[in-house]
Amino acid sequence: MAEERSAPAIADPAPLGLAAFALTTFVLSMHNAFGGSRTPLLAFLGFALFYGGLAQFTAGMWEFRNRNTFGATAFGTYGGFWMGLAVFVTLVVFGKVVSGDVAPSLAWILFSFAVFNTYMMVWAARLNMAVFLVFLTLEATEILLFIGNLAGNAAGSGVVQIGGLVGILTAAVAWYASAAGVVNSMSETPVLPVGSPLWGAPAAGRRAAVREA
Repeated sequence: MAEERSAPAIADPAPLGLAAFALTTFVLSMHNAFGGSRTPLLAFLGFALFYGGLAQFTAGMWEFRNRNTFGATAFGTYGGFWMGLAVFVTLVVFGKVVSGDVAPSLAWILFSFAVFNTYMMVWAARLNMAVFLVFLTLEATEILLFIGNLAGNAAGSGVVQIGGLVGILTAAVAWYASAAGVVNSMSETPVLPVGSPLWGAPAAGRRAAVREA
């Protein structure tokens, strides 16, 4: 009879996913808020591919191993978002996208992810306040950038600038949630509070995106 072996425990991948999301969001939001002359768009490209993209996507795959459907879906989707956006920007740089199509294309990409983010925001309220606030601020960012790009606003102007400022706030909240996940996993009792679920409770045996410890 074959010996049964339990799967080895792994570290929580959520703090990595949140940190990768936060940094890439911050860099792009600085461009949206203050314009290309102060924060060139290409500054974010490598980080979108390898940190916000690949590292976050990998965190999502490890969440499958942890049987965390929420974390796997969130990190996998937004990791794919950043890699896809990096490819789109590369196509724009090499002149493969008609200039008049850039802003409308970005607008509808953002709208599509806002739809996804809406139901994830509602489900995030079942985890803790920190994760919910990440999705709440991201929701506002995506909607504002959708409106601004659809209106043809340039980076650093109009509604796109407001969306960029809210995006900076989104990054700050995500960094806090990441920091809480790291330090709370190192301690017997929570060091940084993440708050309680706003409604319901996560399914038994499933880990939240950030440990409450």
